[in-house]
Amino acid sequence: HNSGQGLVLVPRSLGILSQTRWWEHHNLTELVKPESYLVKLTPITRFGEGDASERIIAYTGQFRCGFEDSALCQCAQDRGDAFDWTRHSAASRDSKYTPNTGPSADHRGDKGGHYLYIETSRPRVPGDKARLLTPTYCFSFYYHMYGKHIGSLIVFLRQKSPSPTDTQVWSLNGNQGDRWKQARVNIQPMSAFQMVIEGVRGAGIEGDIAIDDISIEEGECKDPPPKSEPPSRVSILFMCDLNLSVSFS
Repeated sequence: HNSGQGLVLVPRSLGILSQTRWWEHHNLTELVKPESYLVKLTPITRFGEGDASERIIAYTGQFRCGFEDSALCQCAQDRGDAFDWTRHSAASRDSKYTPNTGPSADHRGDKGGHYLYIETSRPRVPGDKARLLTPTYCFSFYYHMYGKHIGSLIVFLRQKSPSPTDTQVWSLNGNQGDRWKQARVNIQPMSAFQMVIEGVRGAGIEGDIAIDDISIEEGECKDPPPKSEPPSRVSILFMCDLNLSVSFS
């Protein structure tokens, strides 16, 4: 249900009986508003209700930006380039603009609509670059890579396109000791995306790799707080508490 209003949106009963153990996968397609939701799972047995499991998730929808907002839709100018992108509309364009270049309206044909452009008049020189940074997301997970034959653990960013490709954003090789460690990766997708986690077998059978507690959050990755302080999560887009393992034999 919506965690702010307490309105139940997705009542569901799986109705699986007479089984001691099973896996069930279900997509919550009703989460269409960019708000926070409380997901509650309650087992029902012949003896009554069991202990419920709850988790609050946030849905933000697809990132789109028409630059009508002066805040640039949370995009940022790169401080390491030569100059900046400029927010503009054809209706407010300076009468002294350079002719025969630039759009006469925004993408939708609206002369009052805004867009970003690069002004290439002086003092700009050939080769100067203006770079715009889209919002950053933090992809994090825990990994366990213990054994003398540990291979590789690799993370790719796969963006939606007619011919999607996987871009490597993180990797680790070899024995990391008998303990769980956390990996945090900043990603800047330009479209709908998936994260791909790849486990690669090493030279022998003592090469099991495990992952747990996957999450994707808005904003750059930050160092975890001290153990005495509970973590503060304000914009969790996706969190998965699991125990996946890659086992080789």
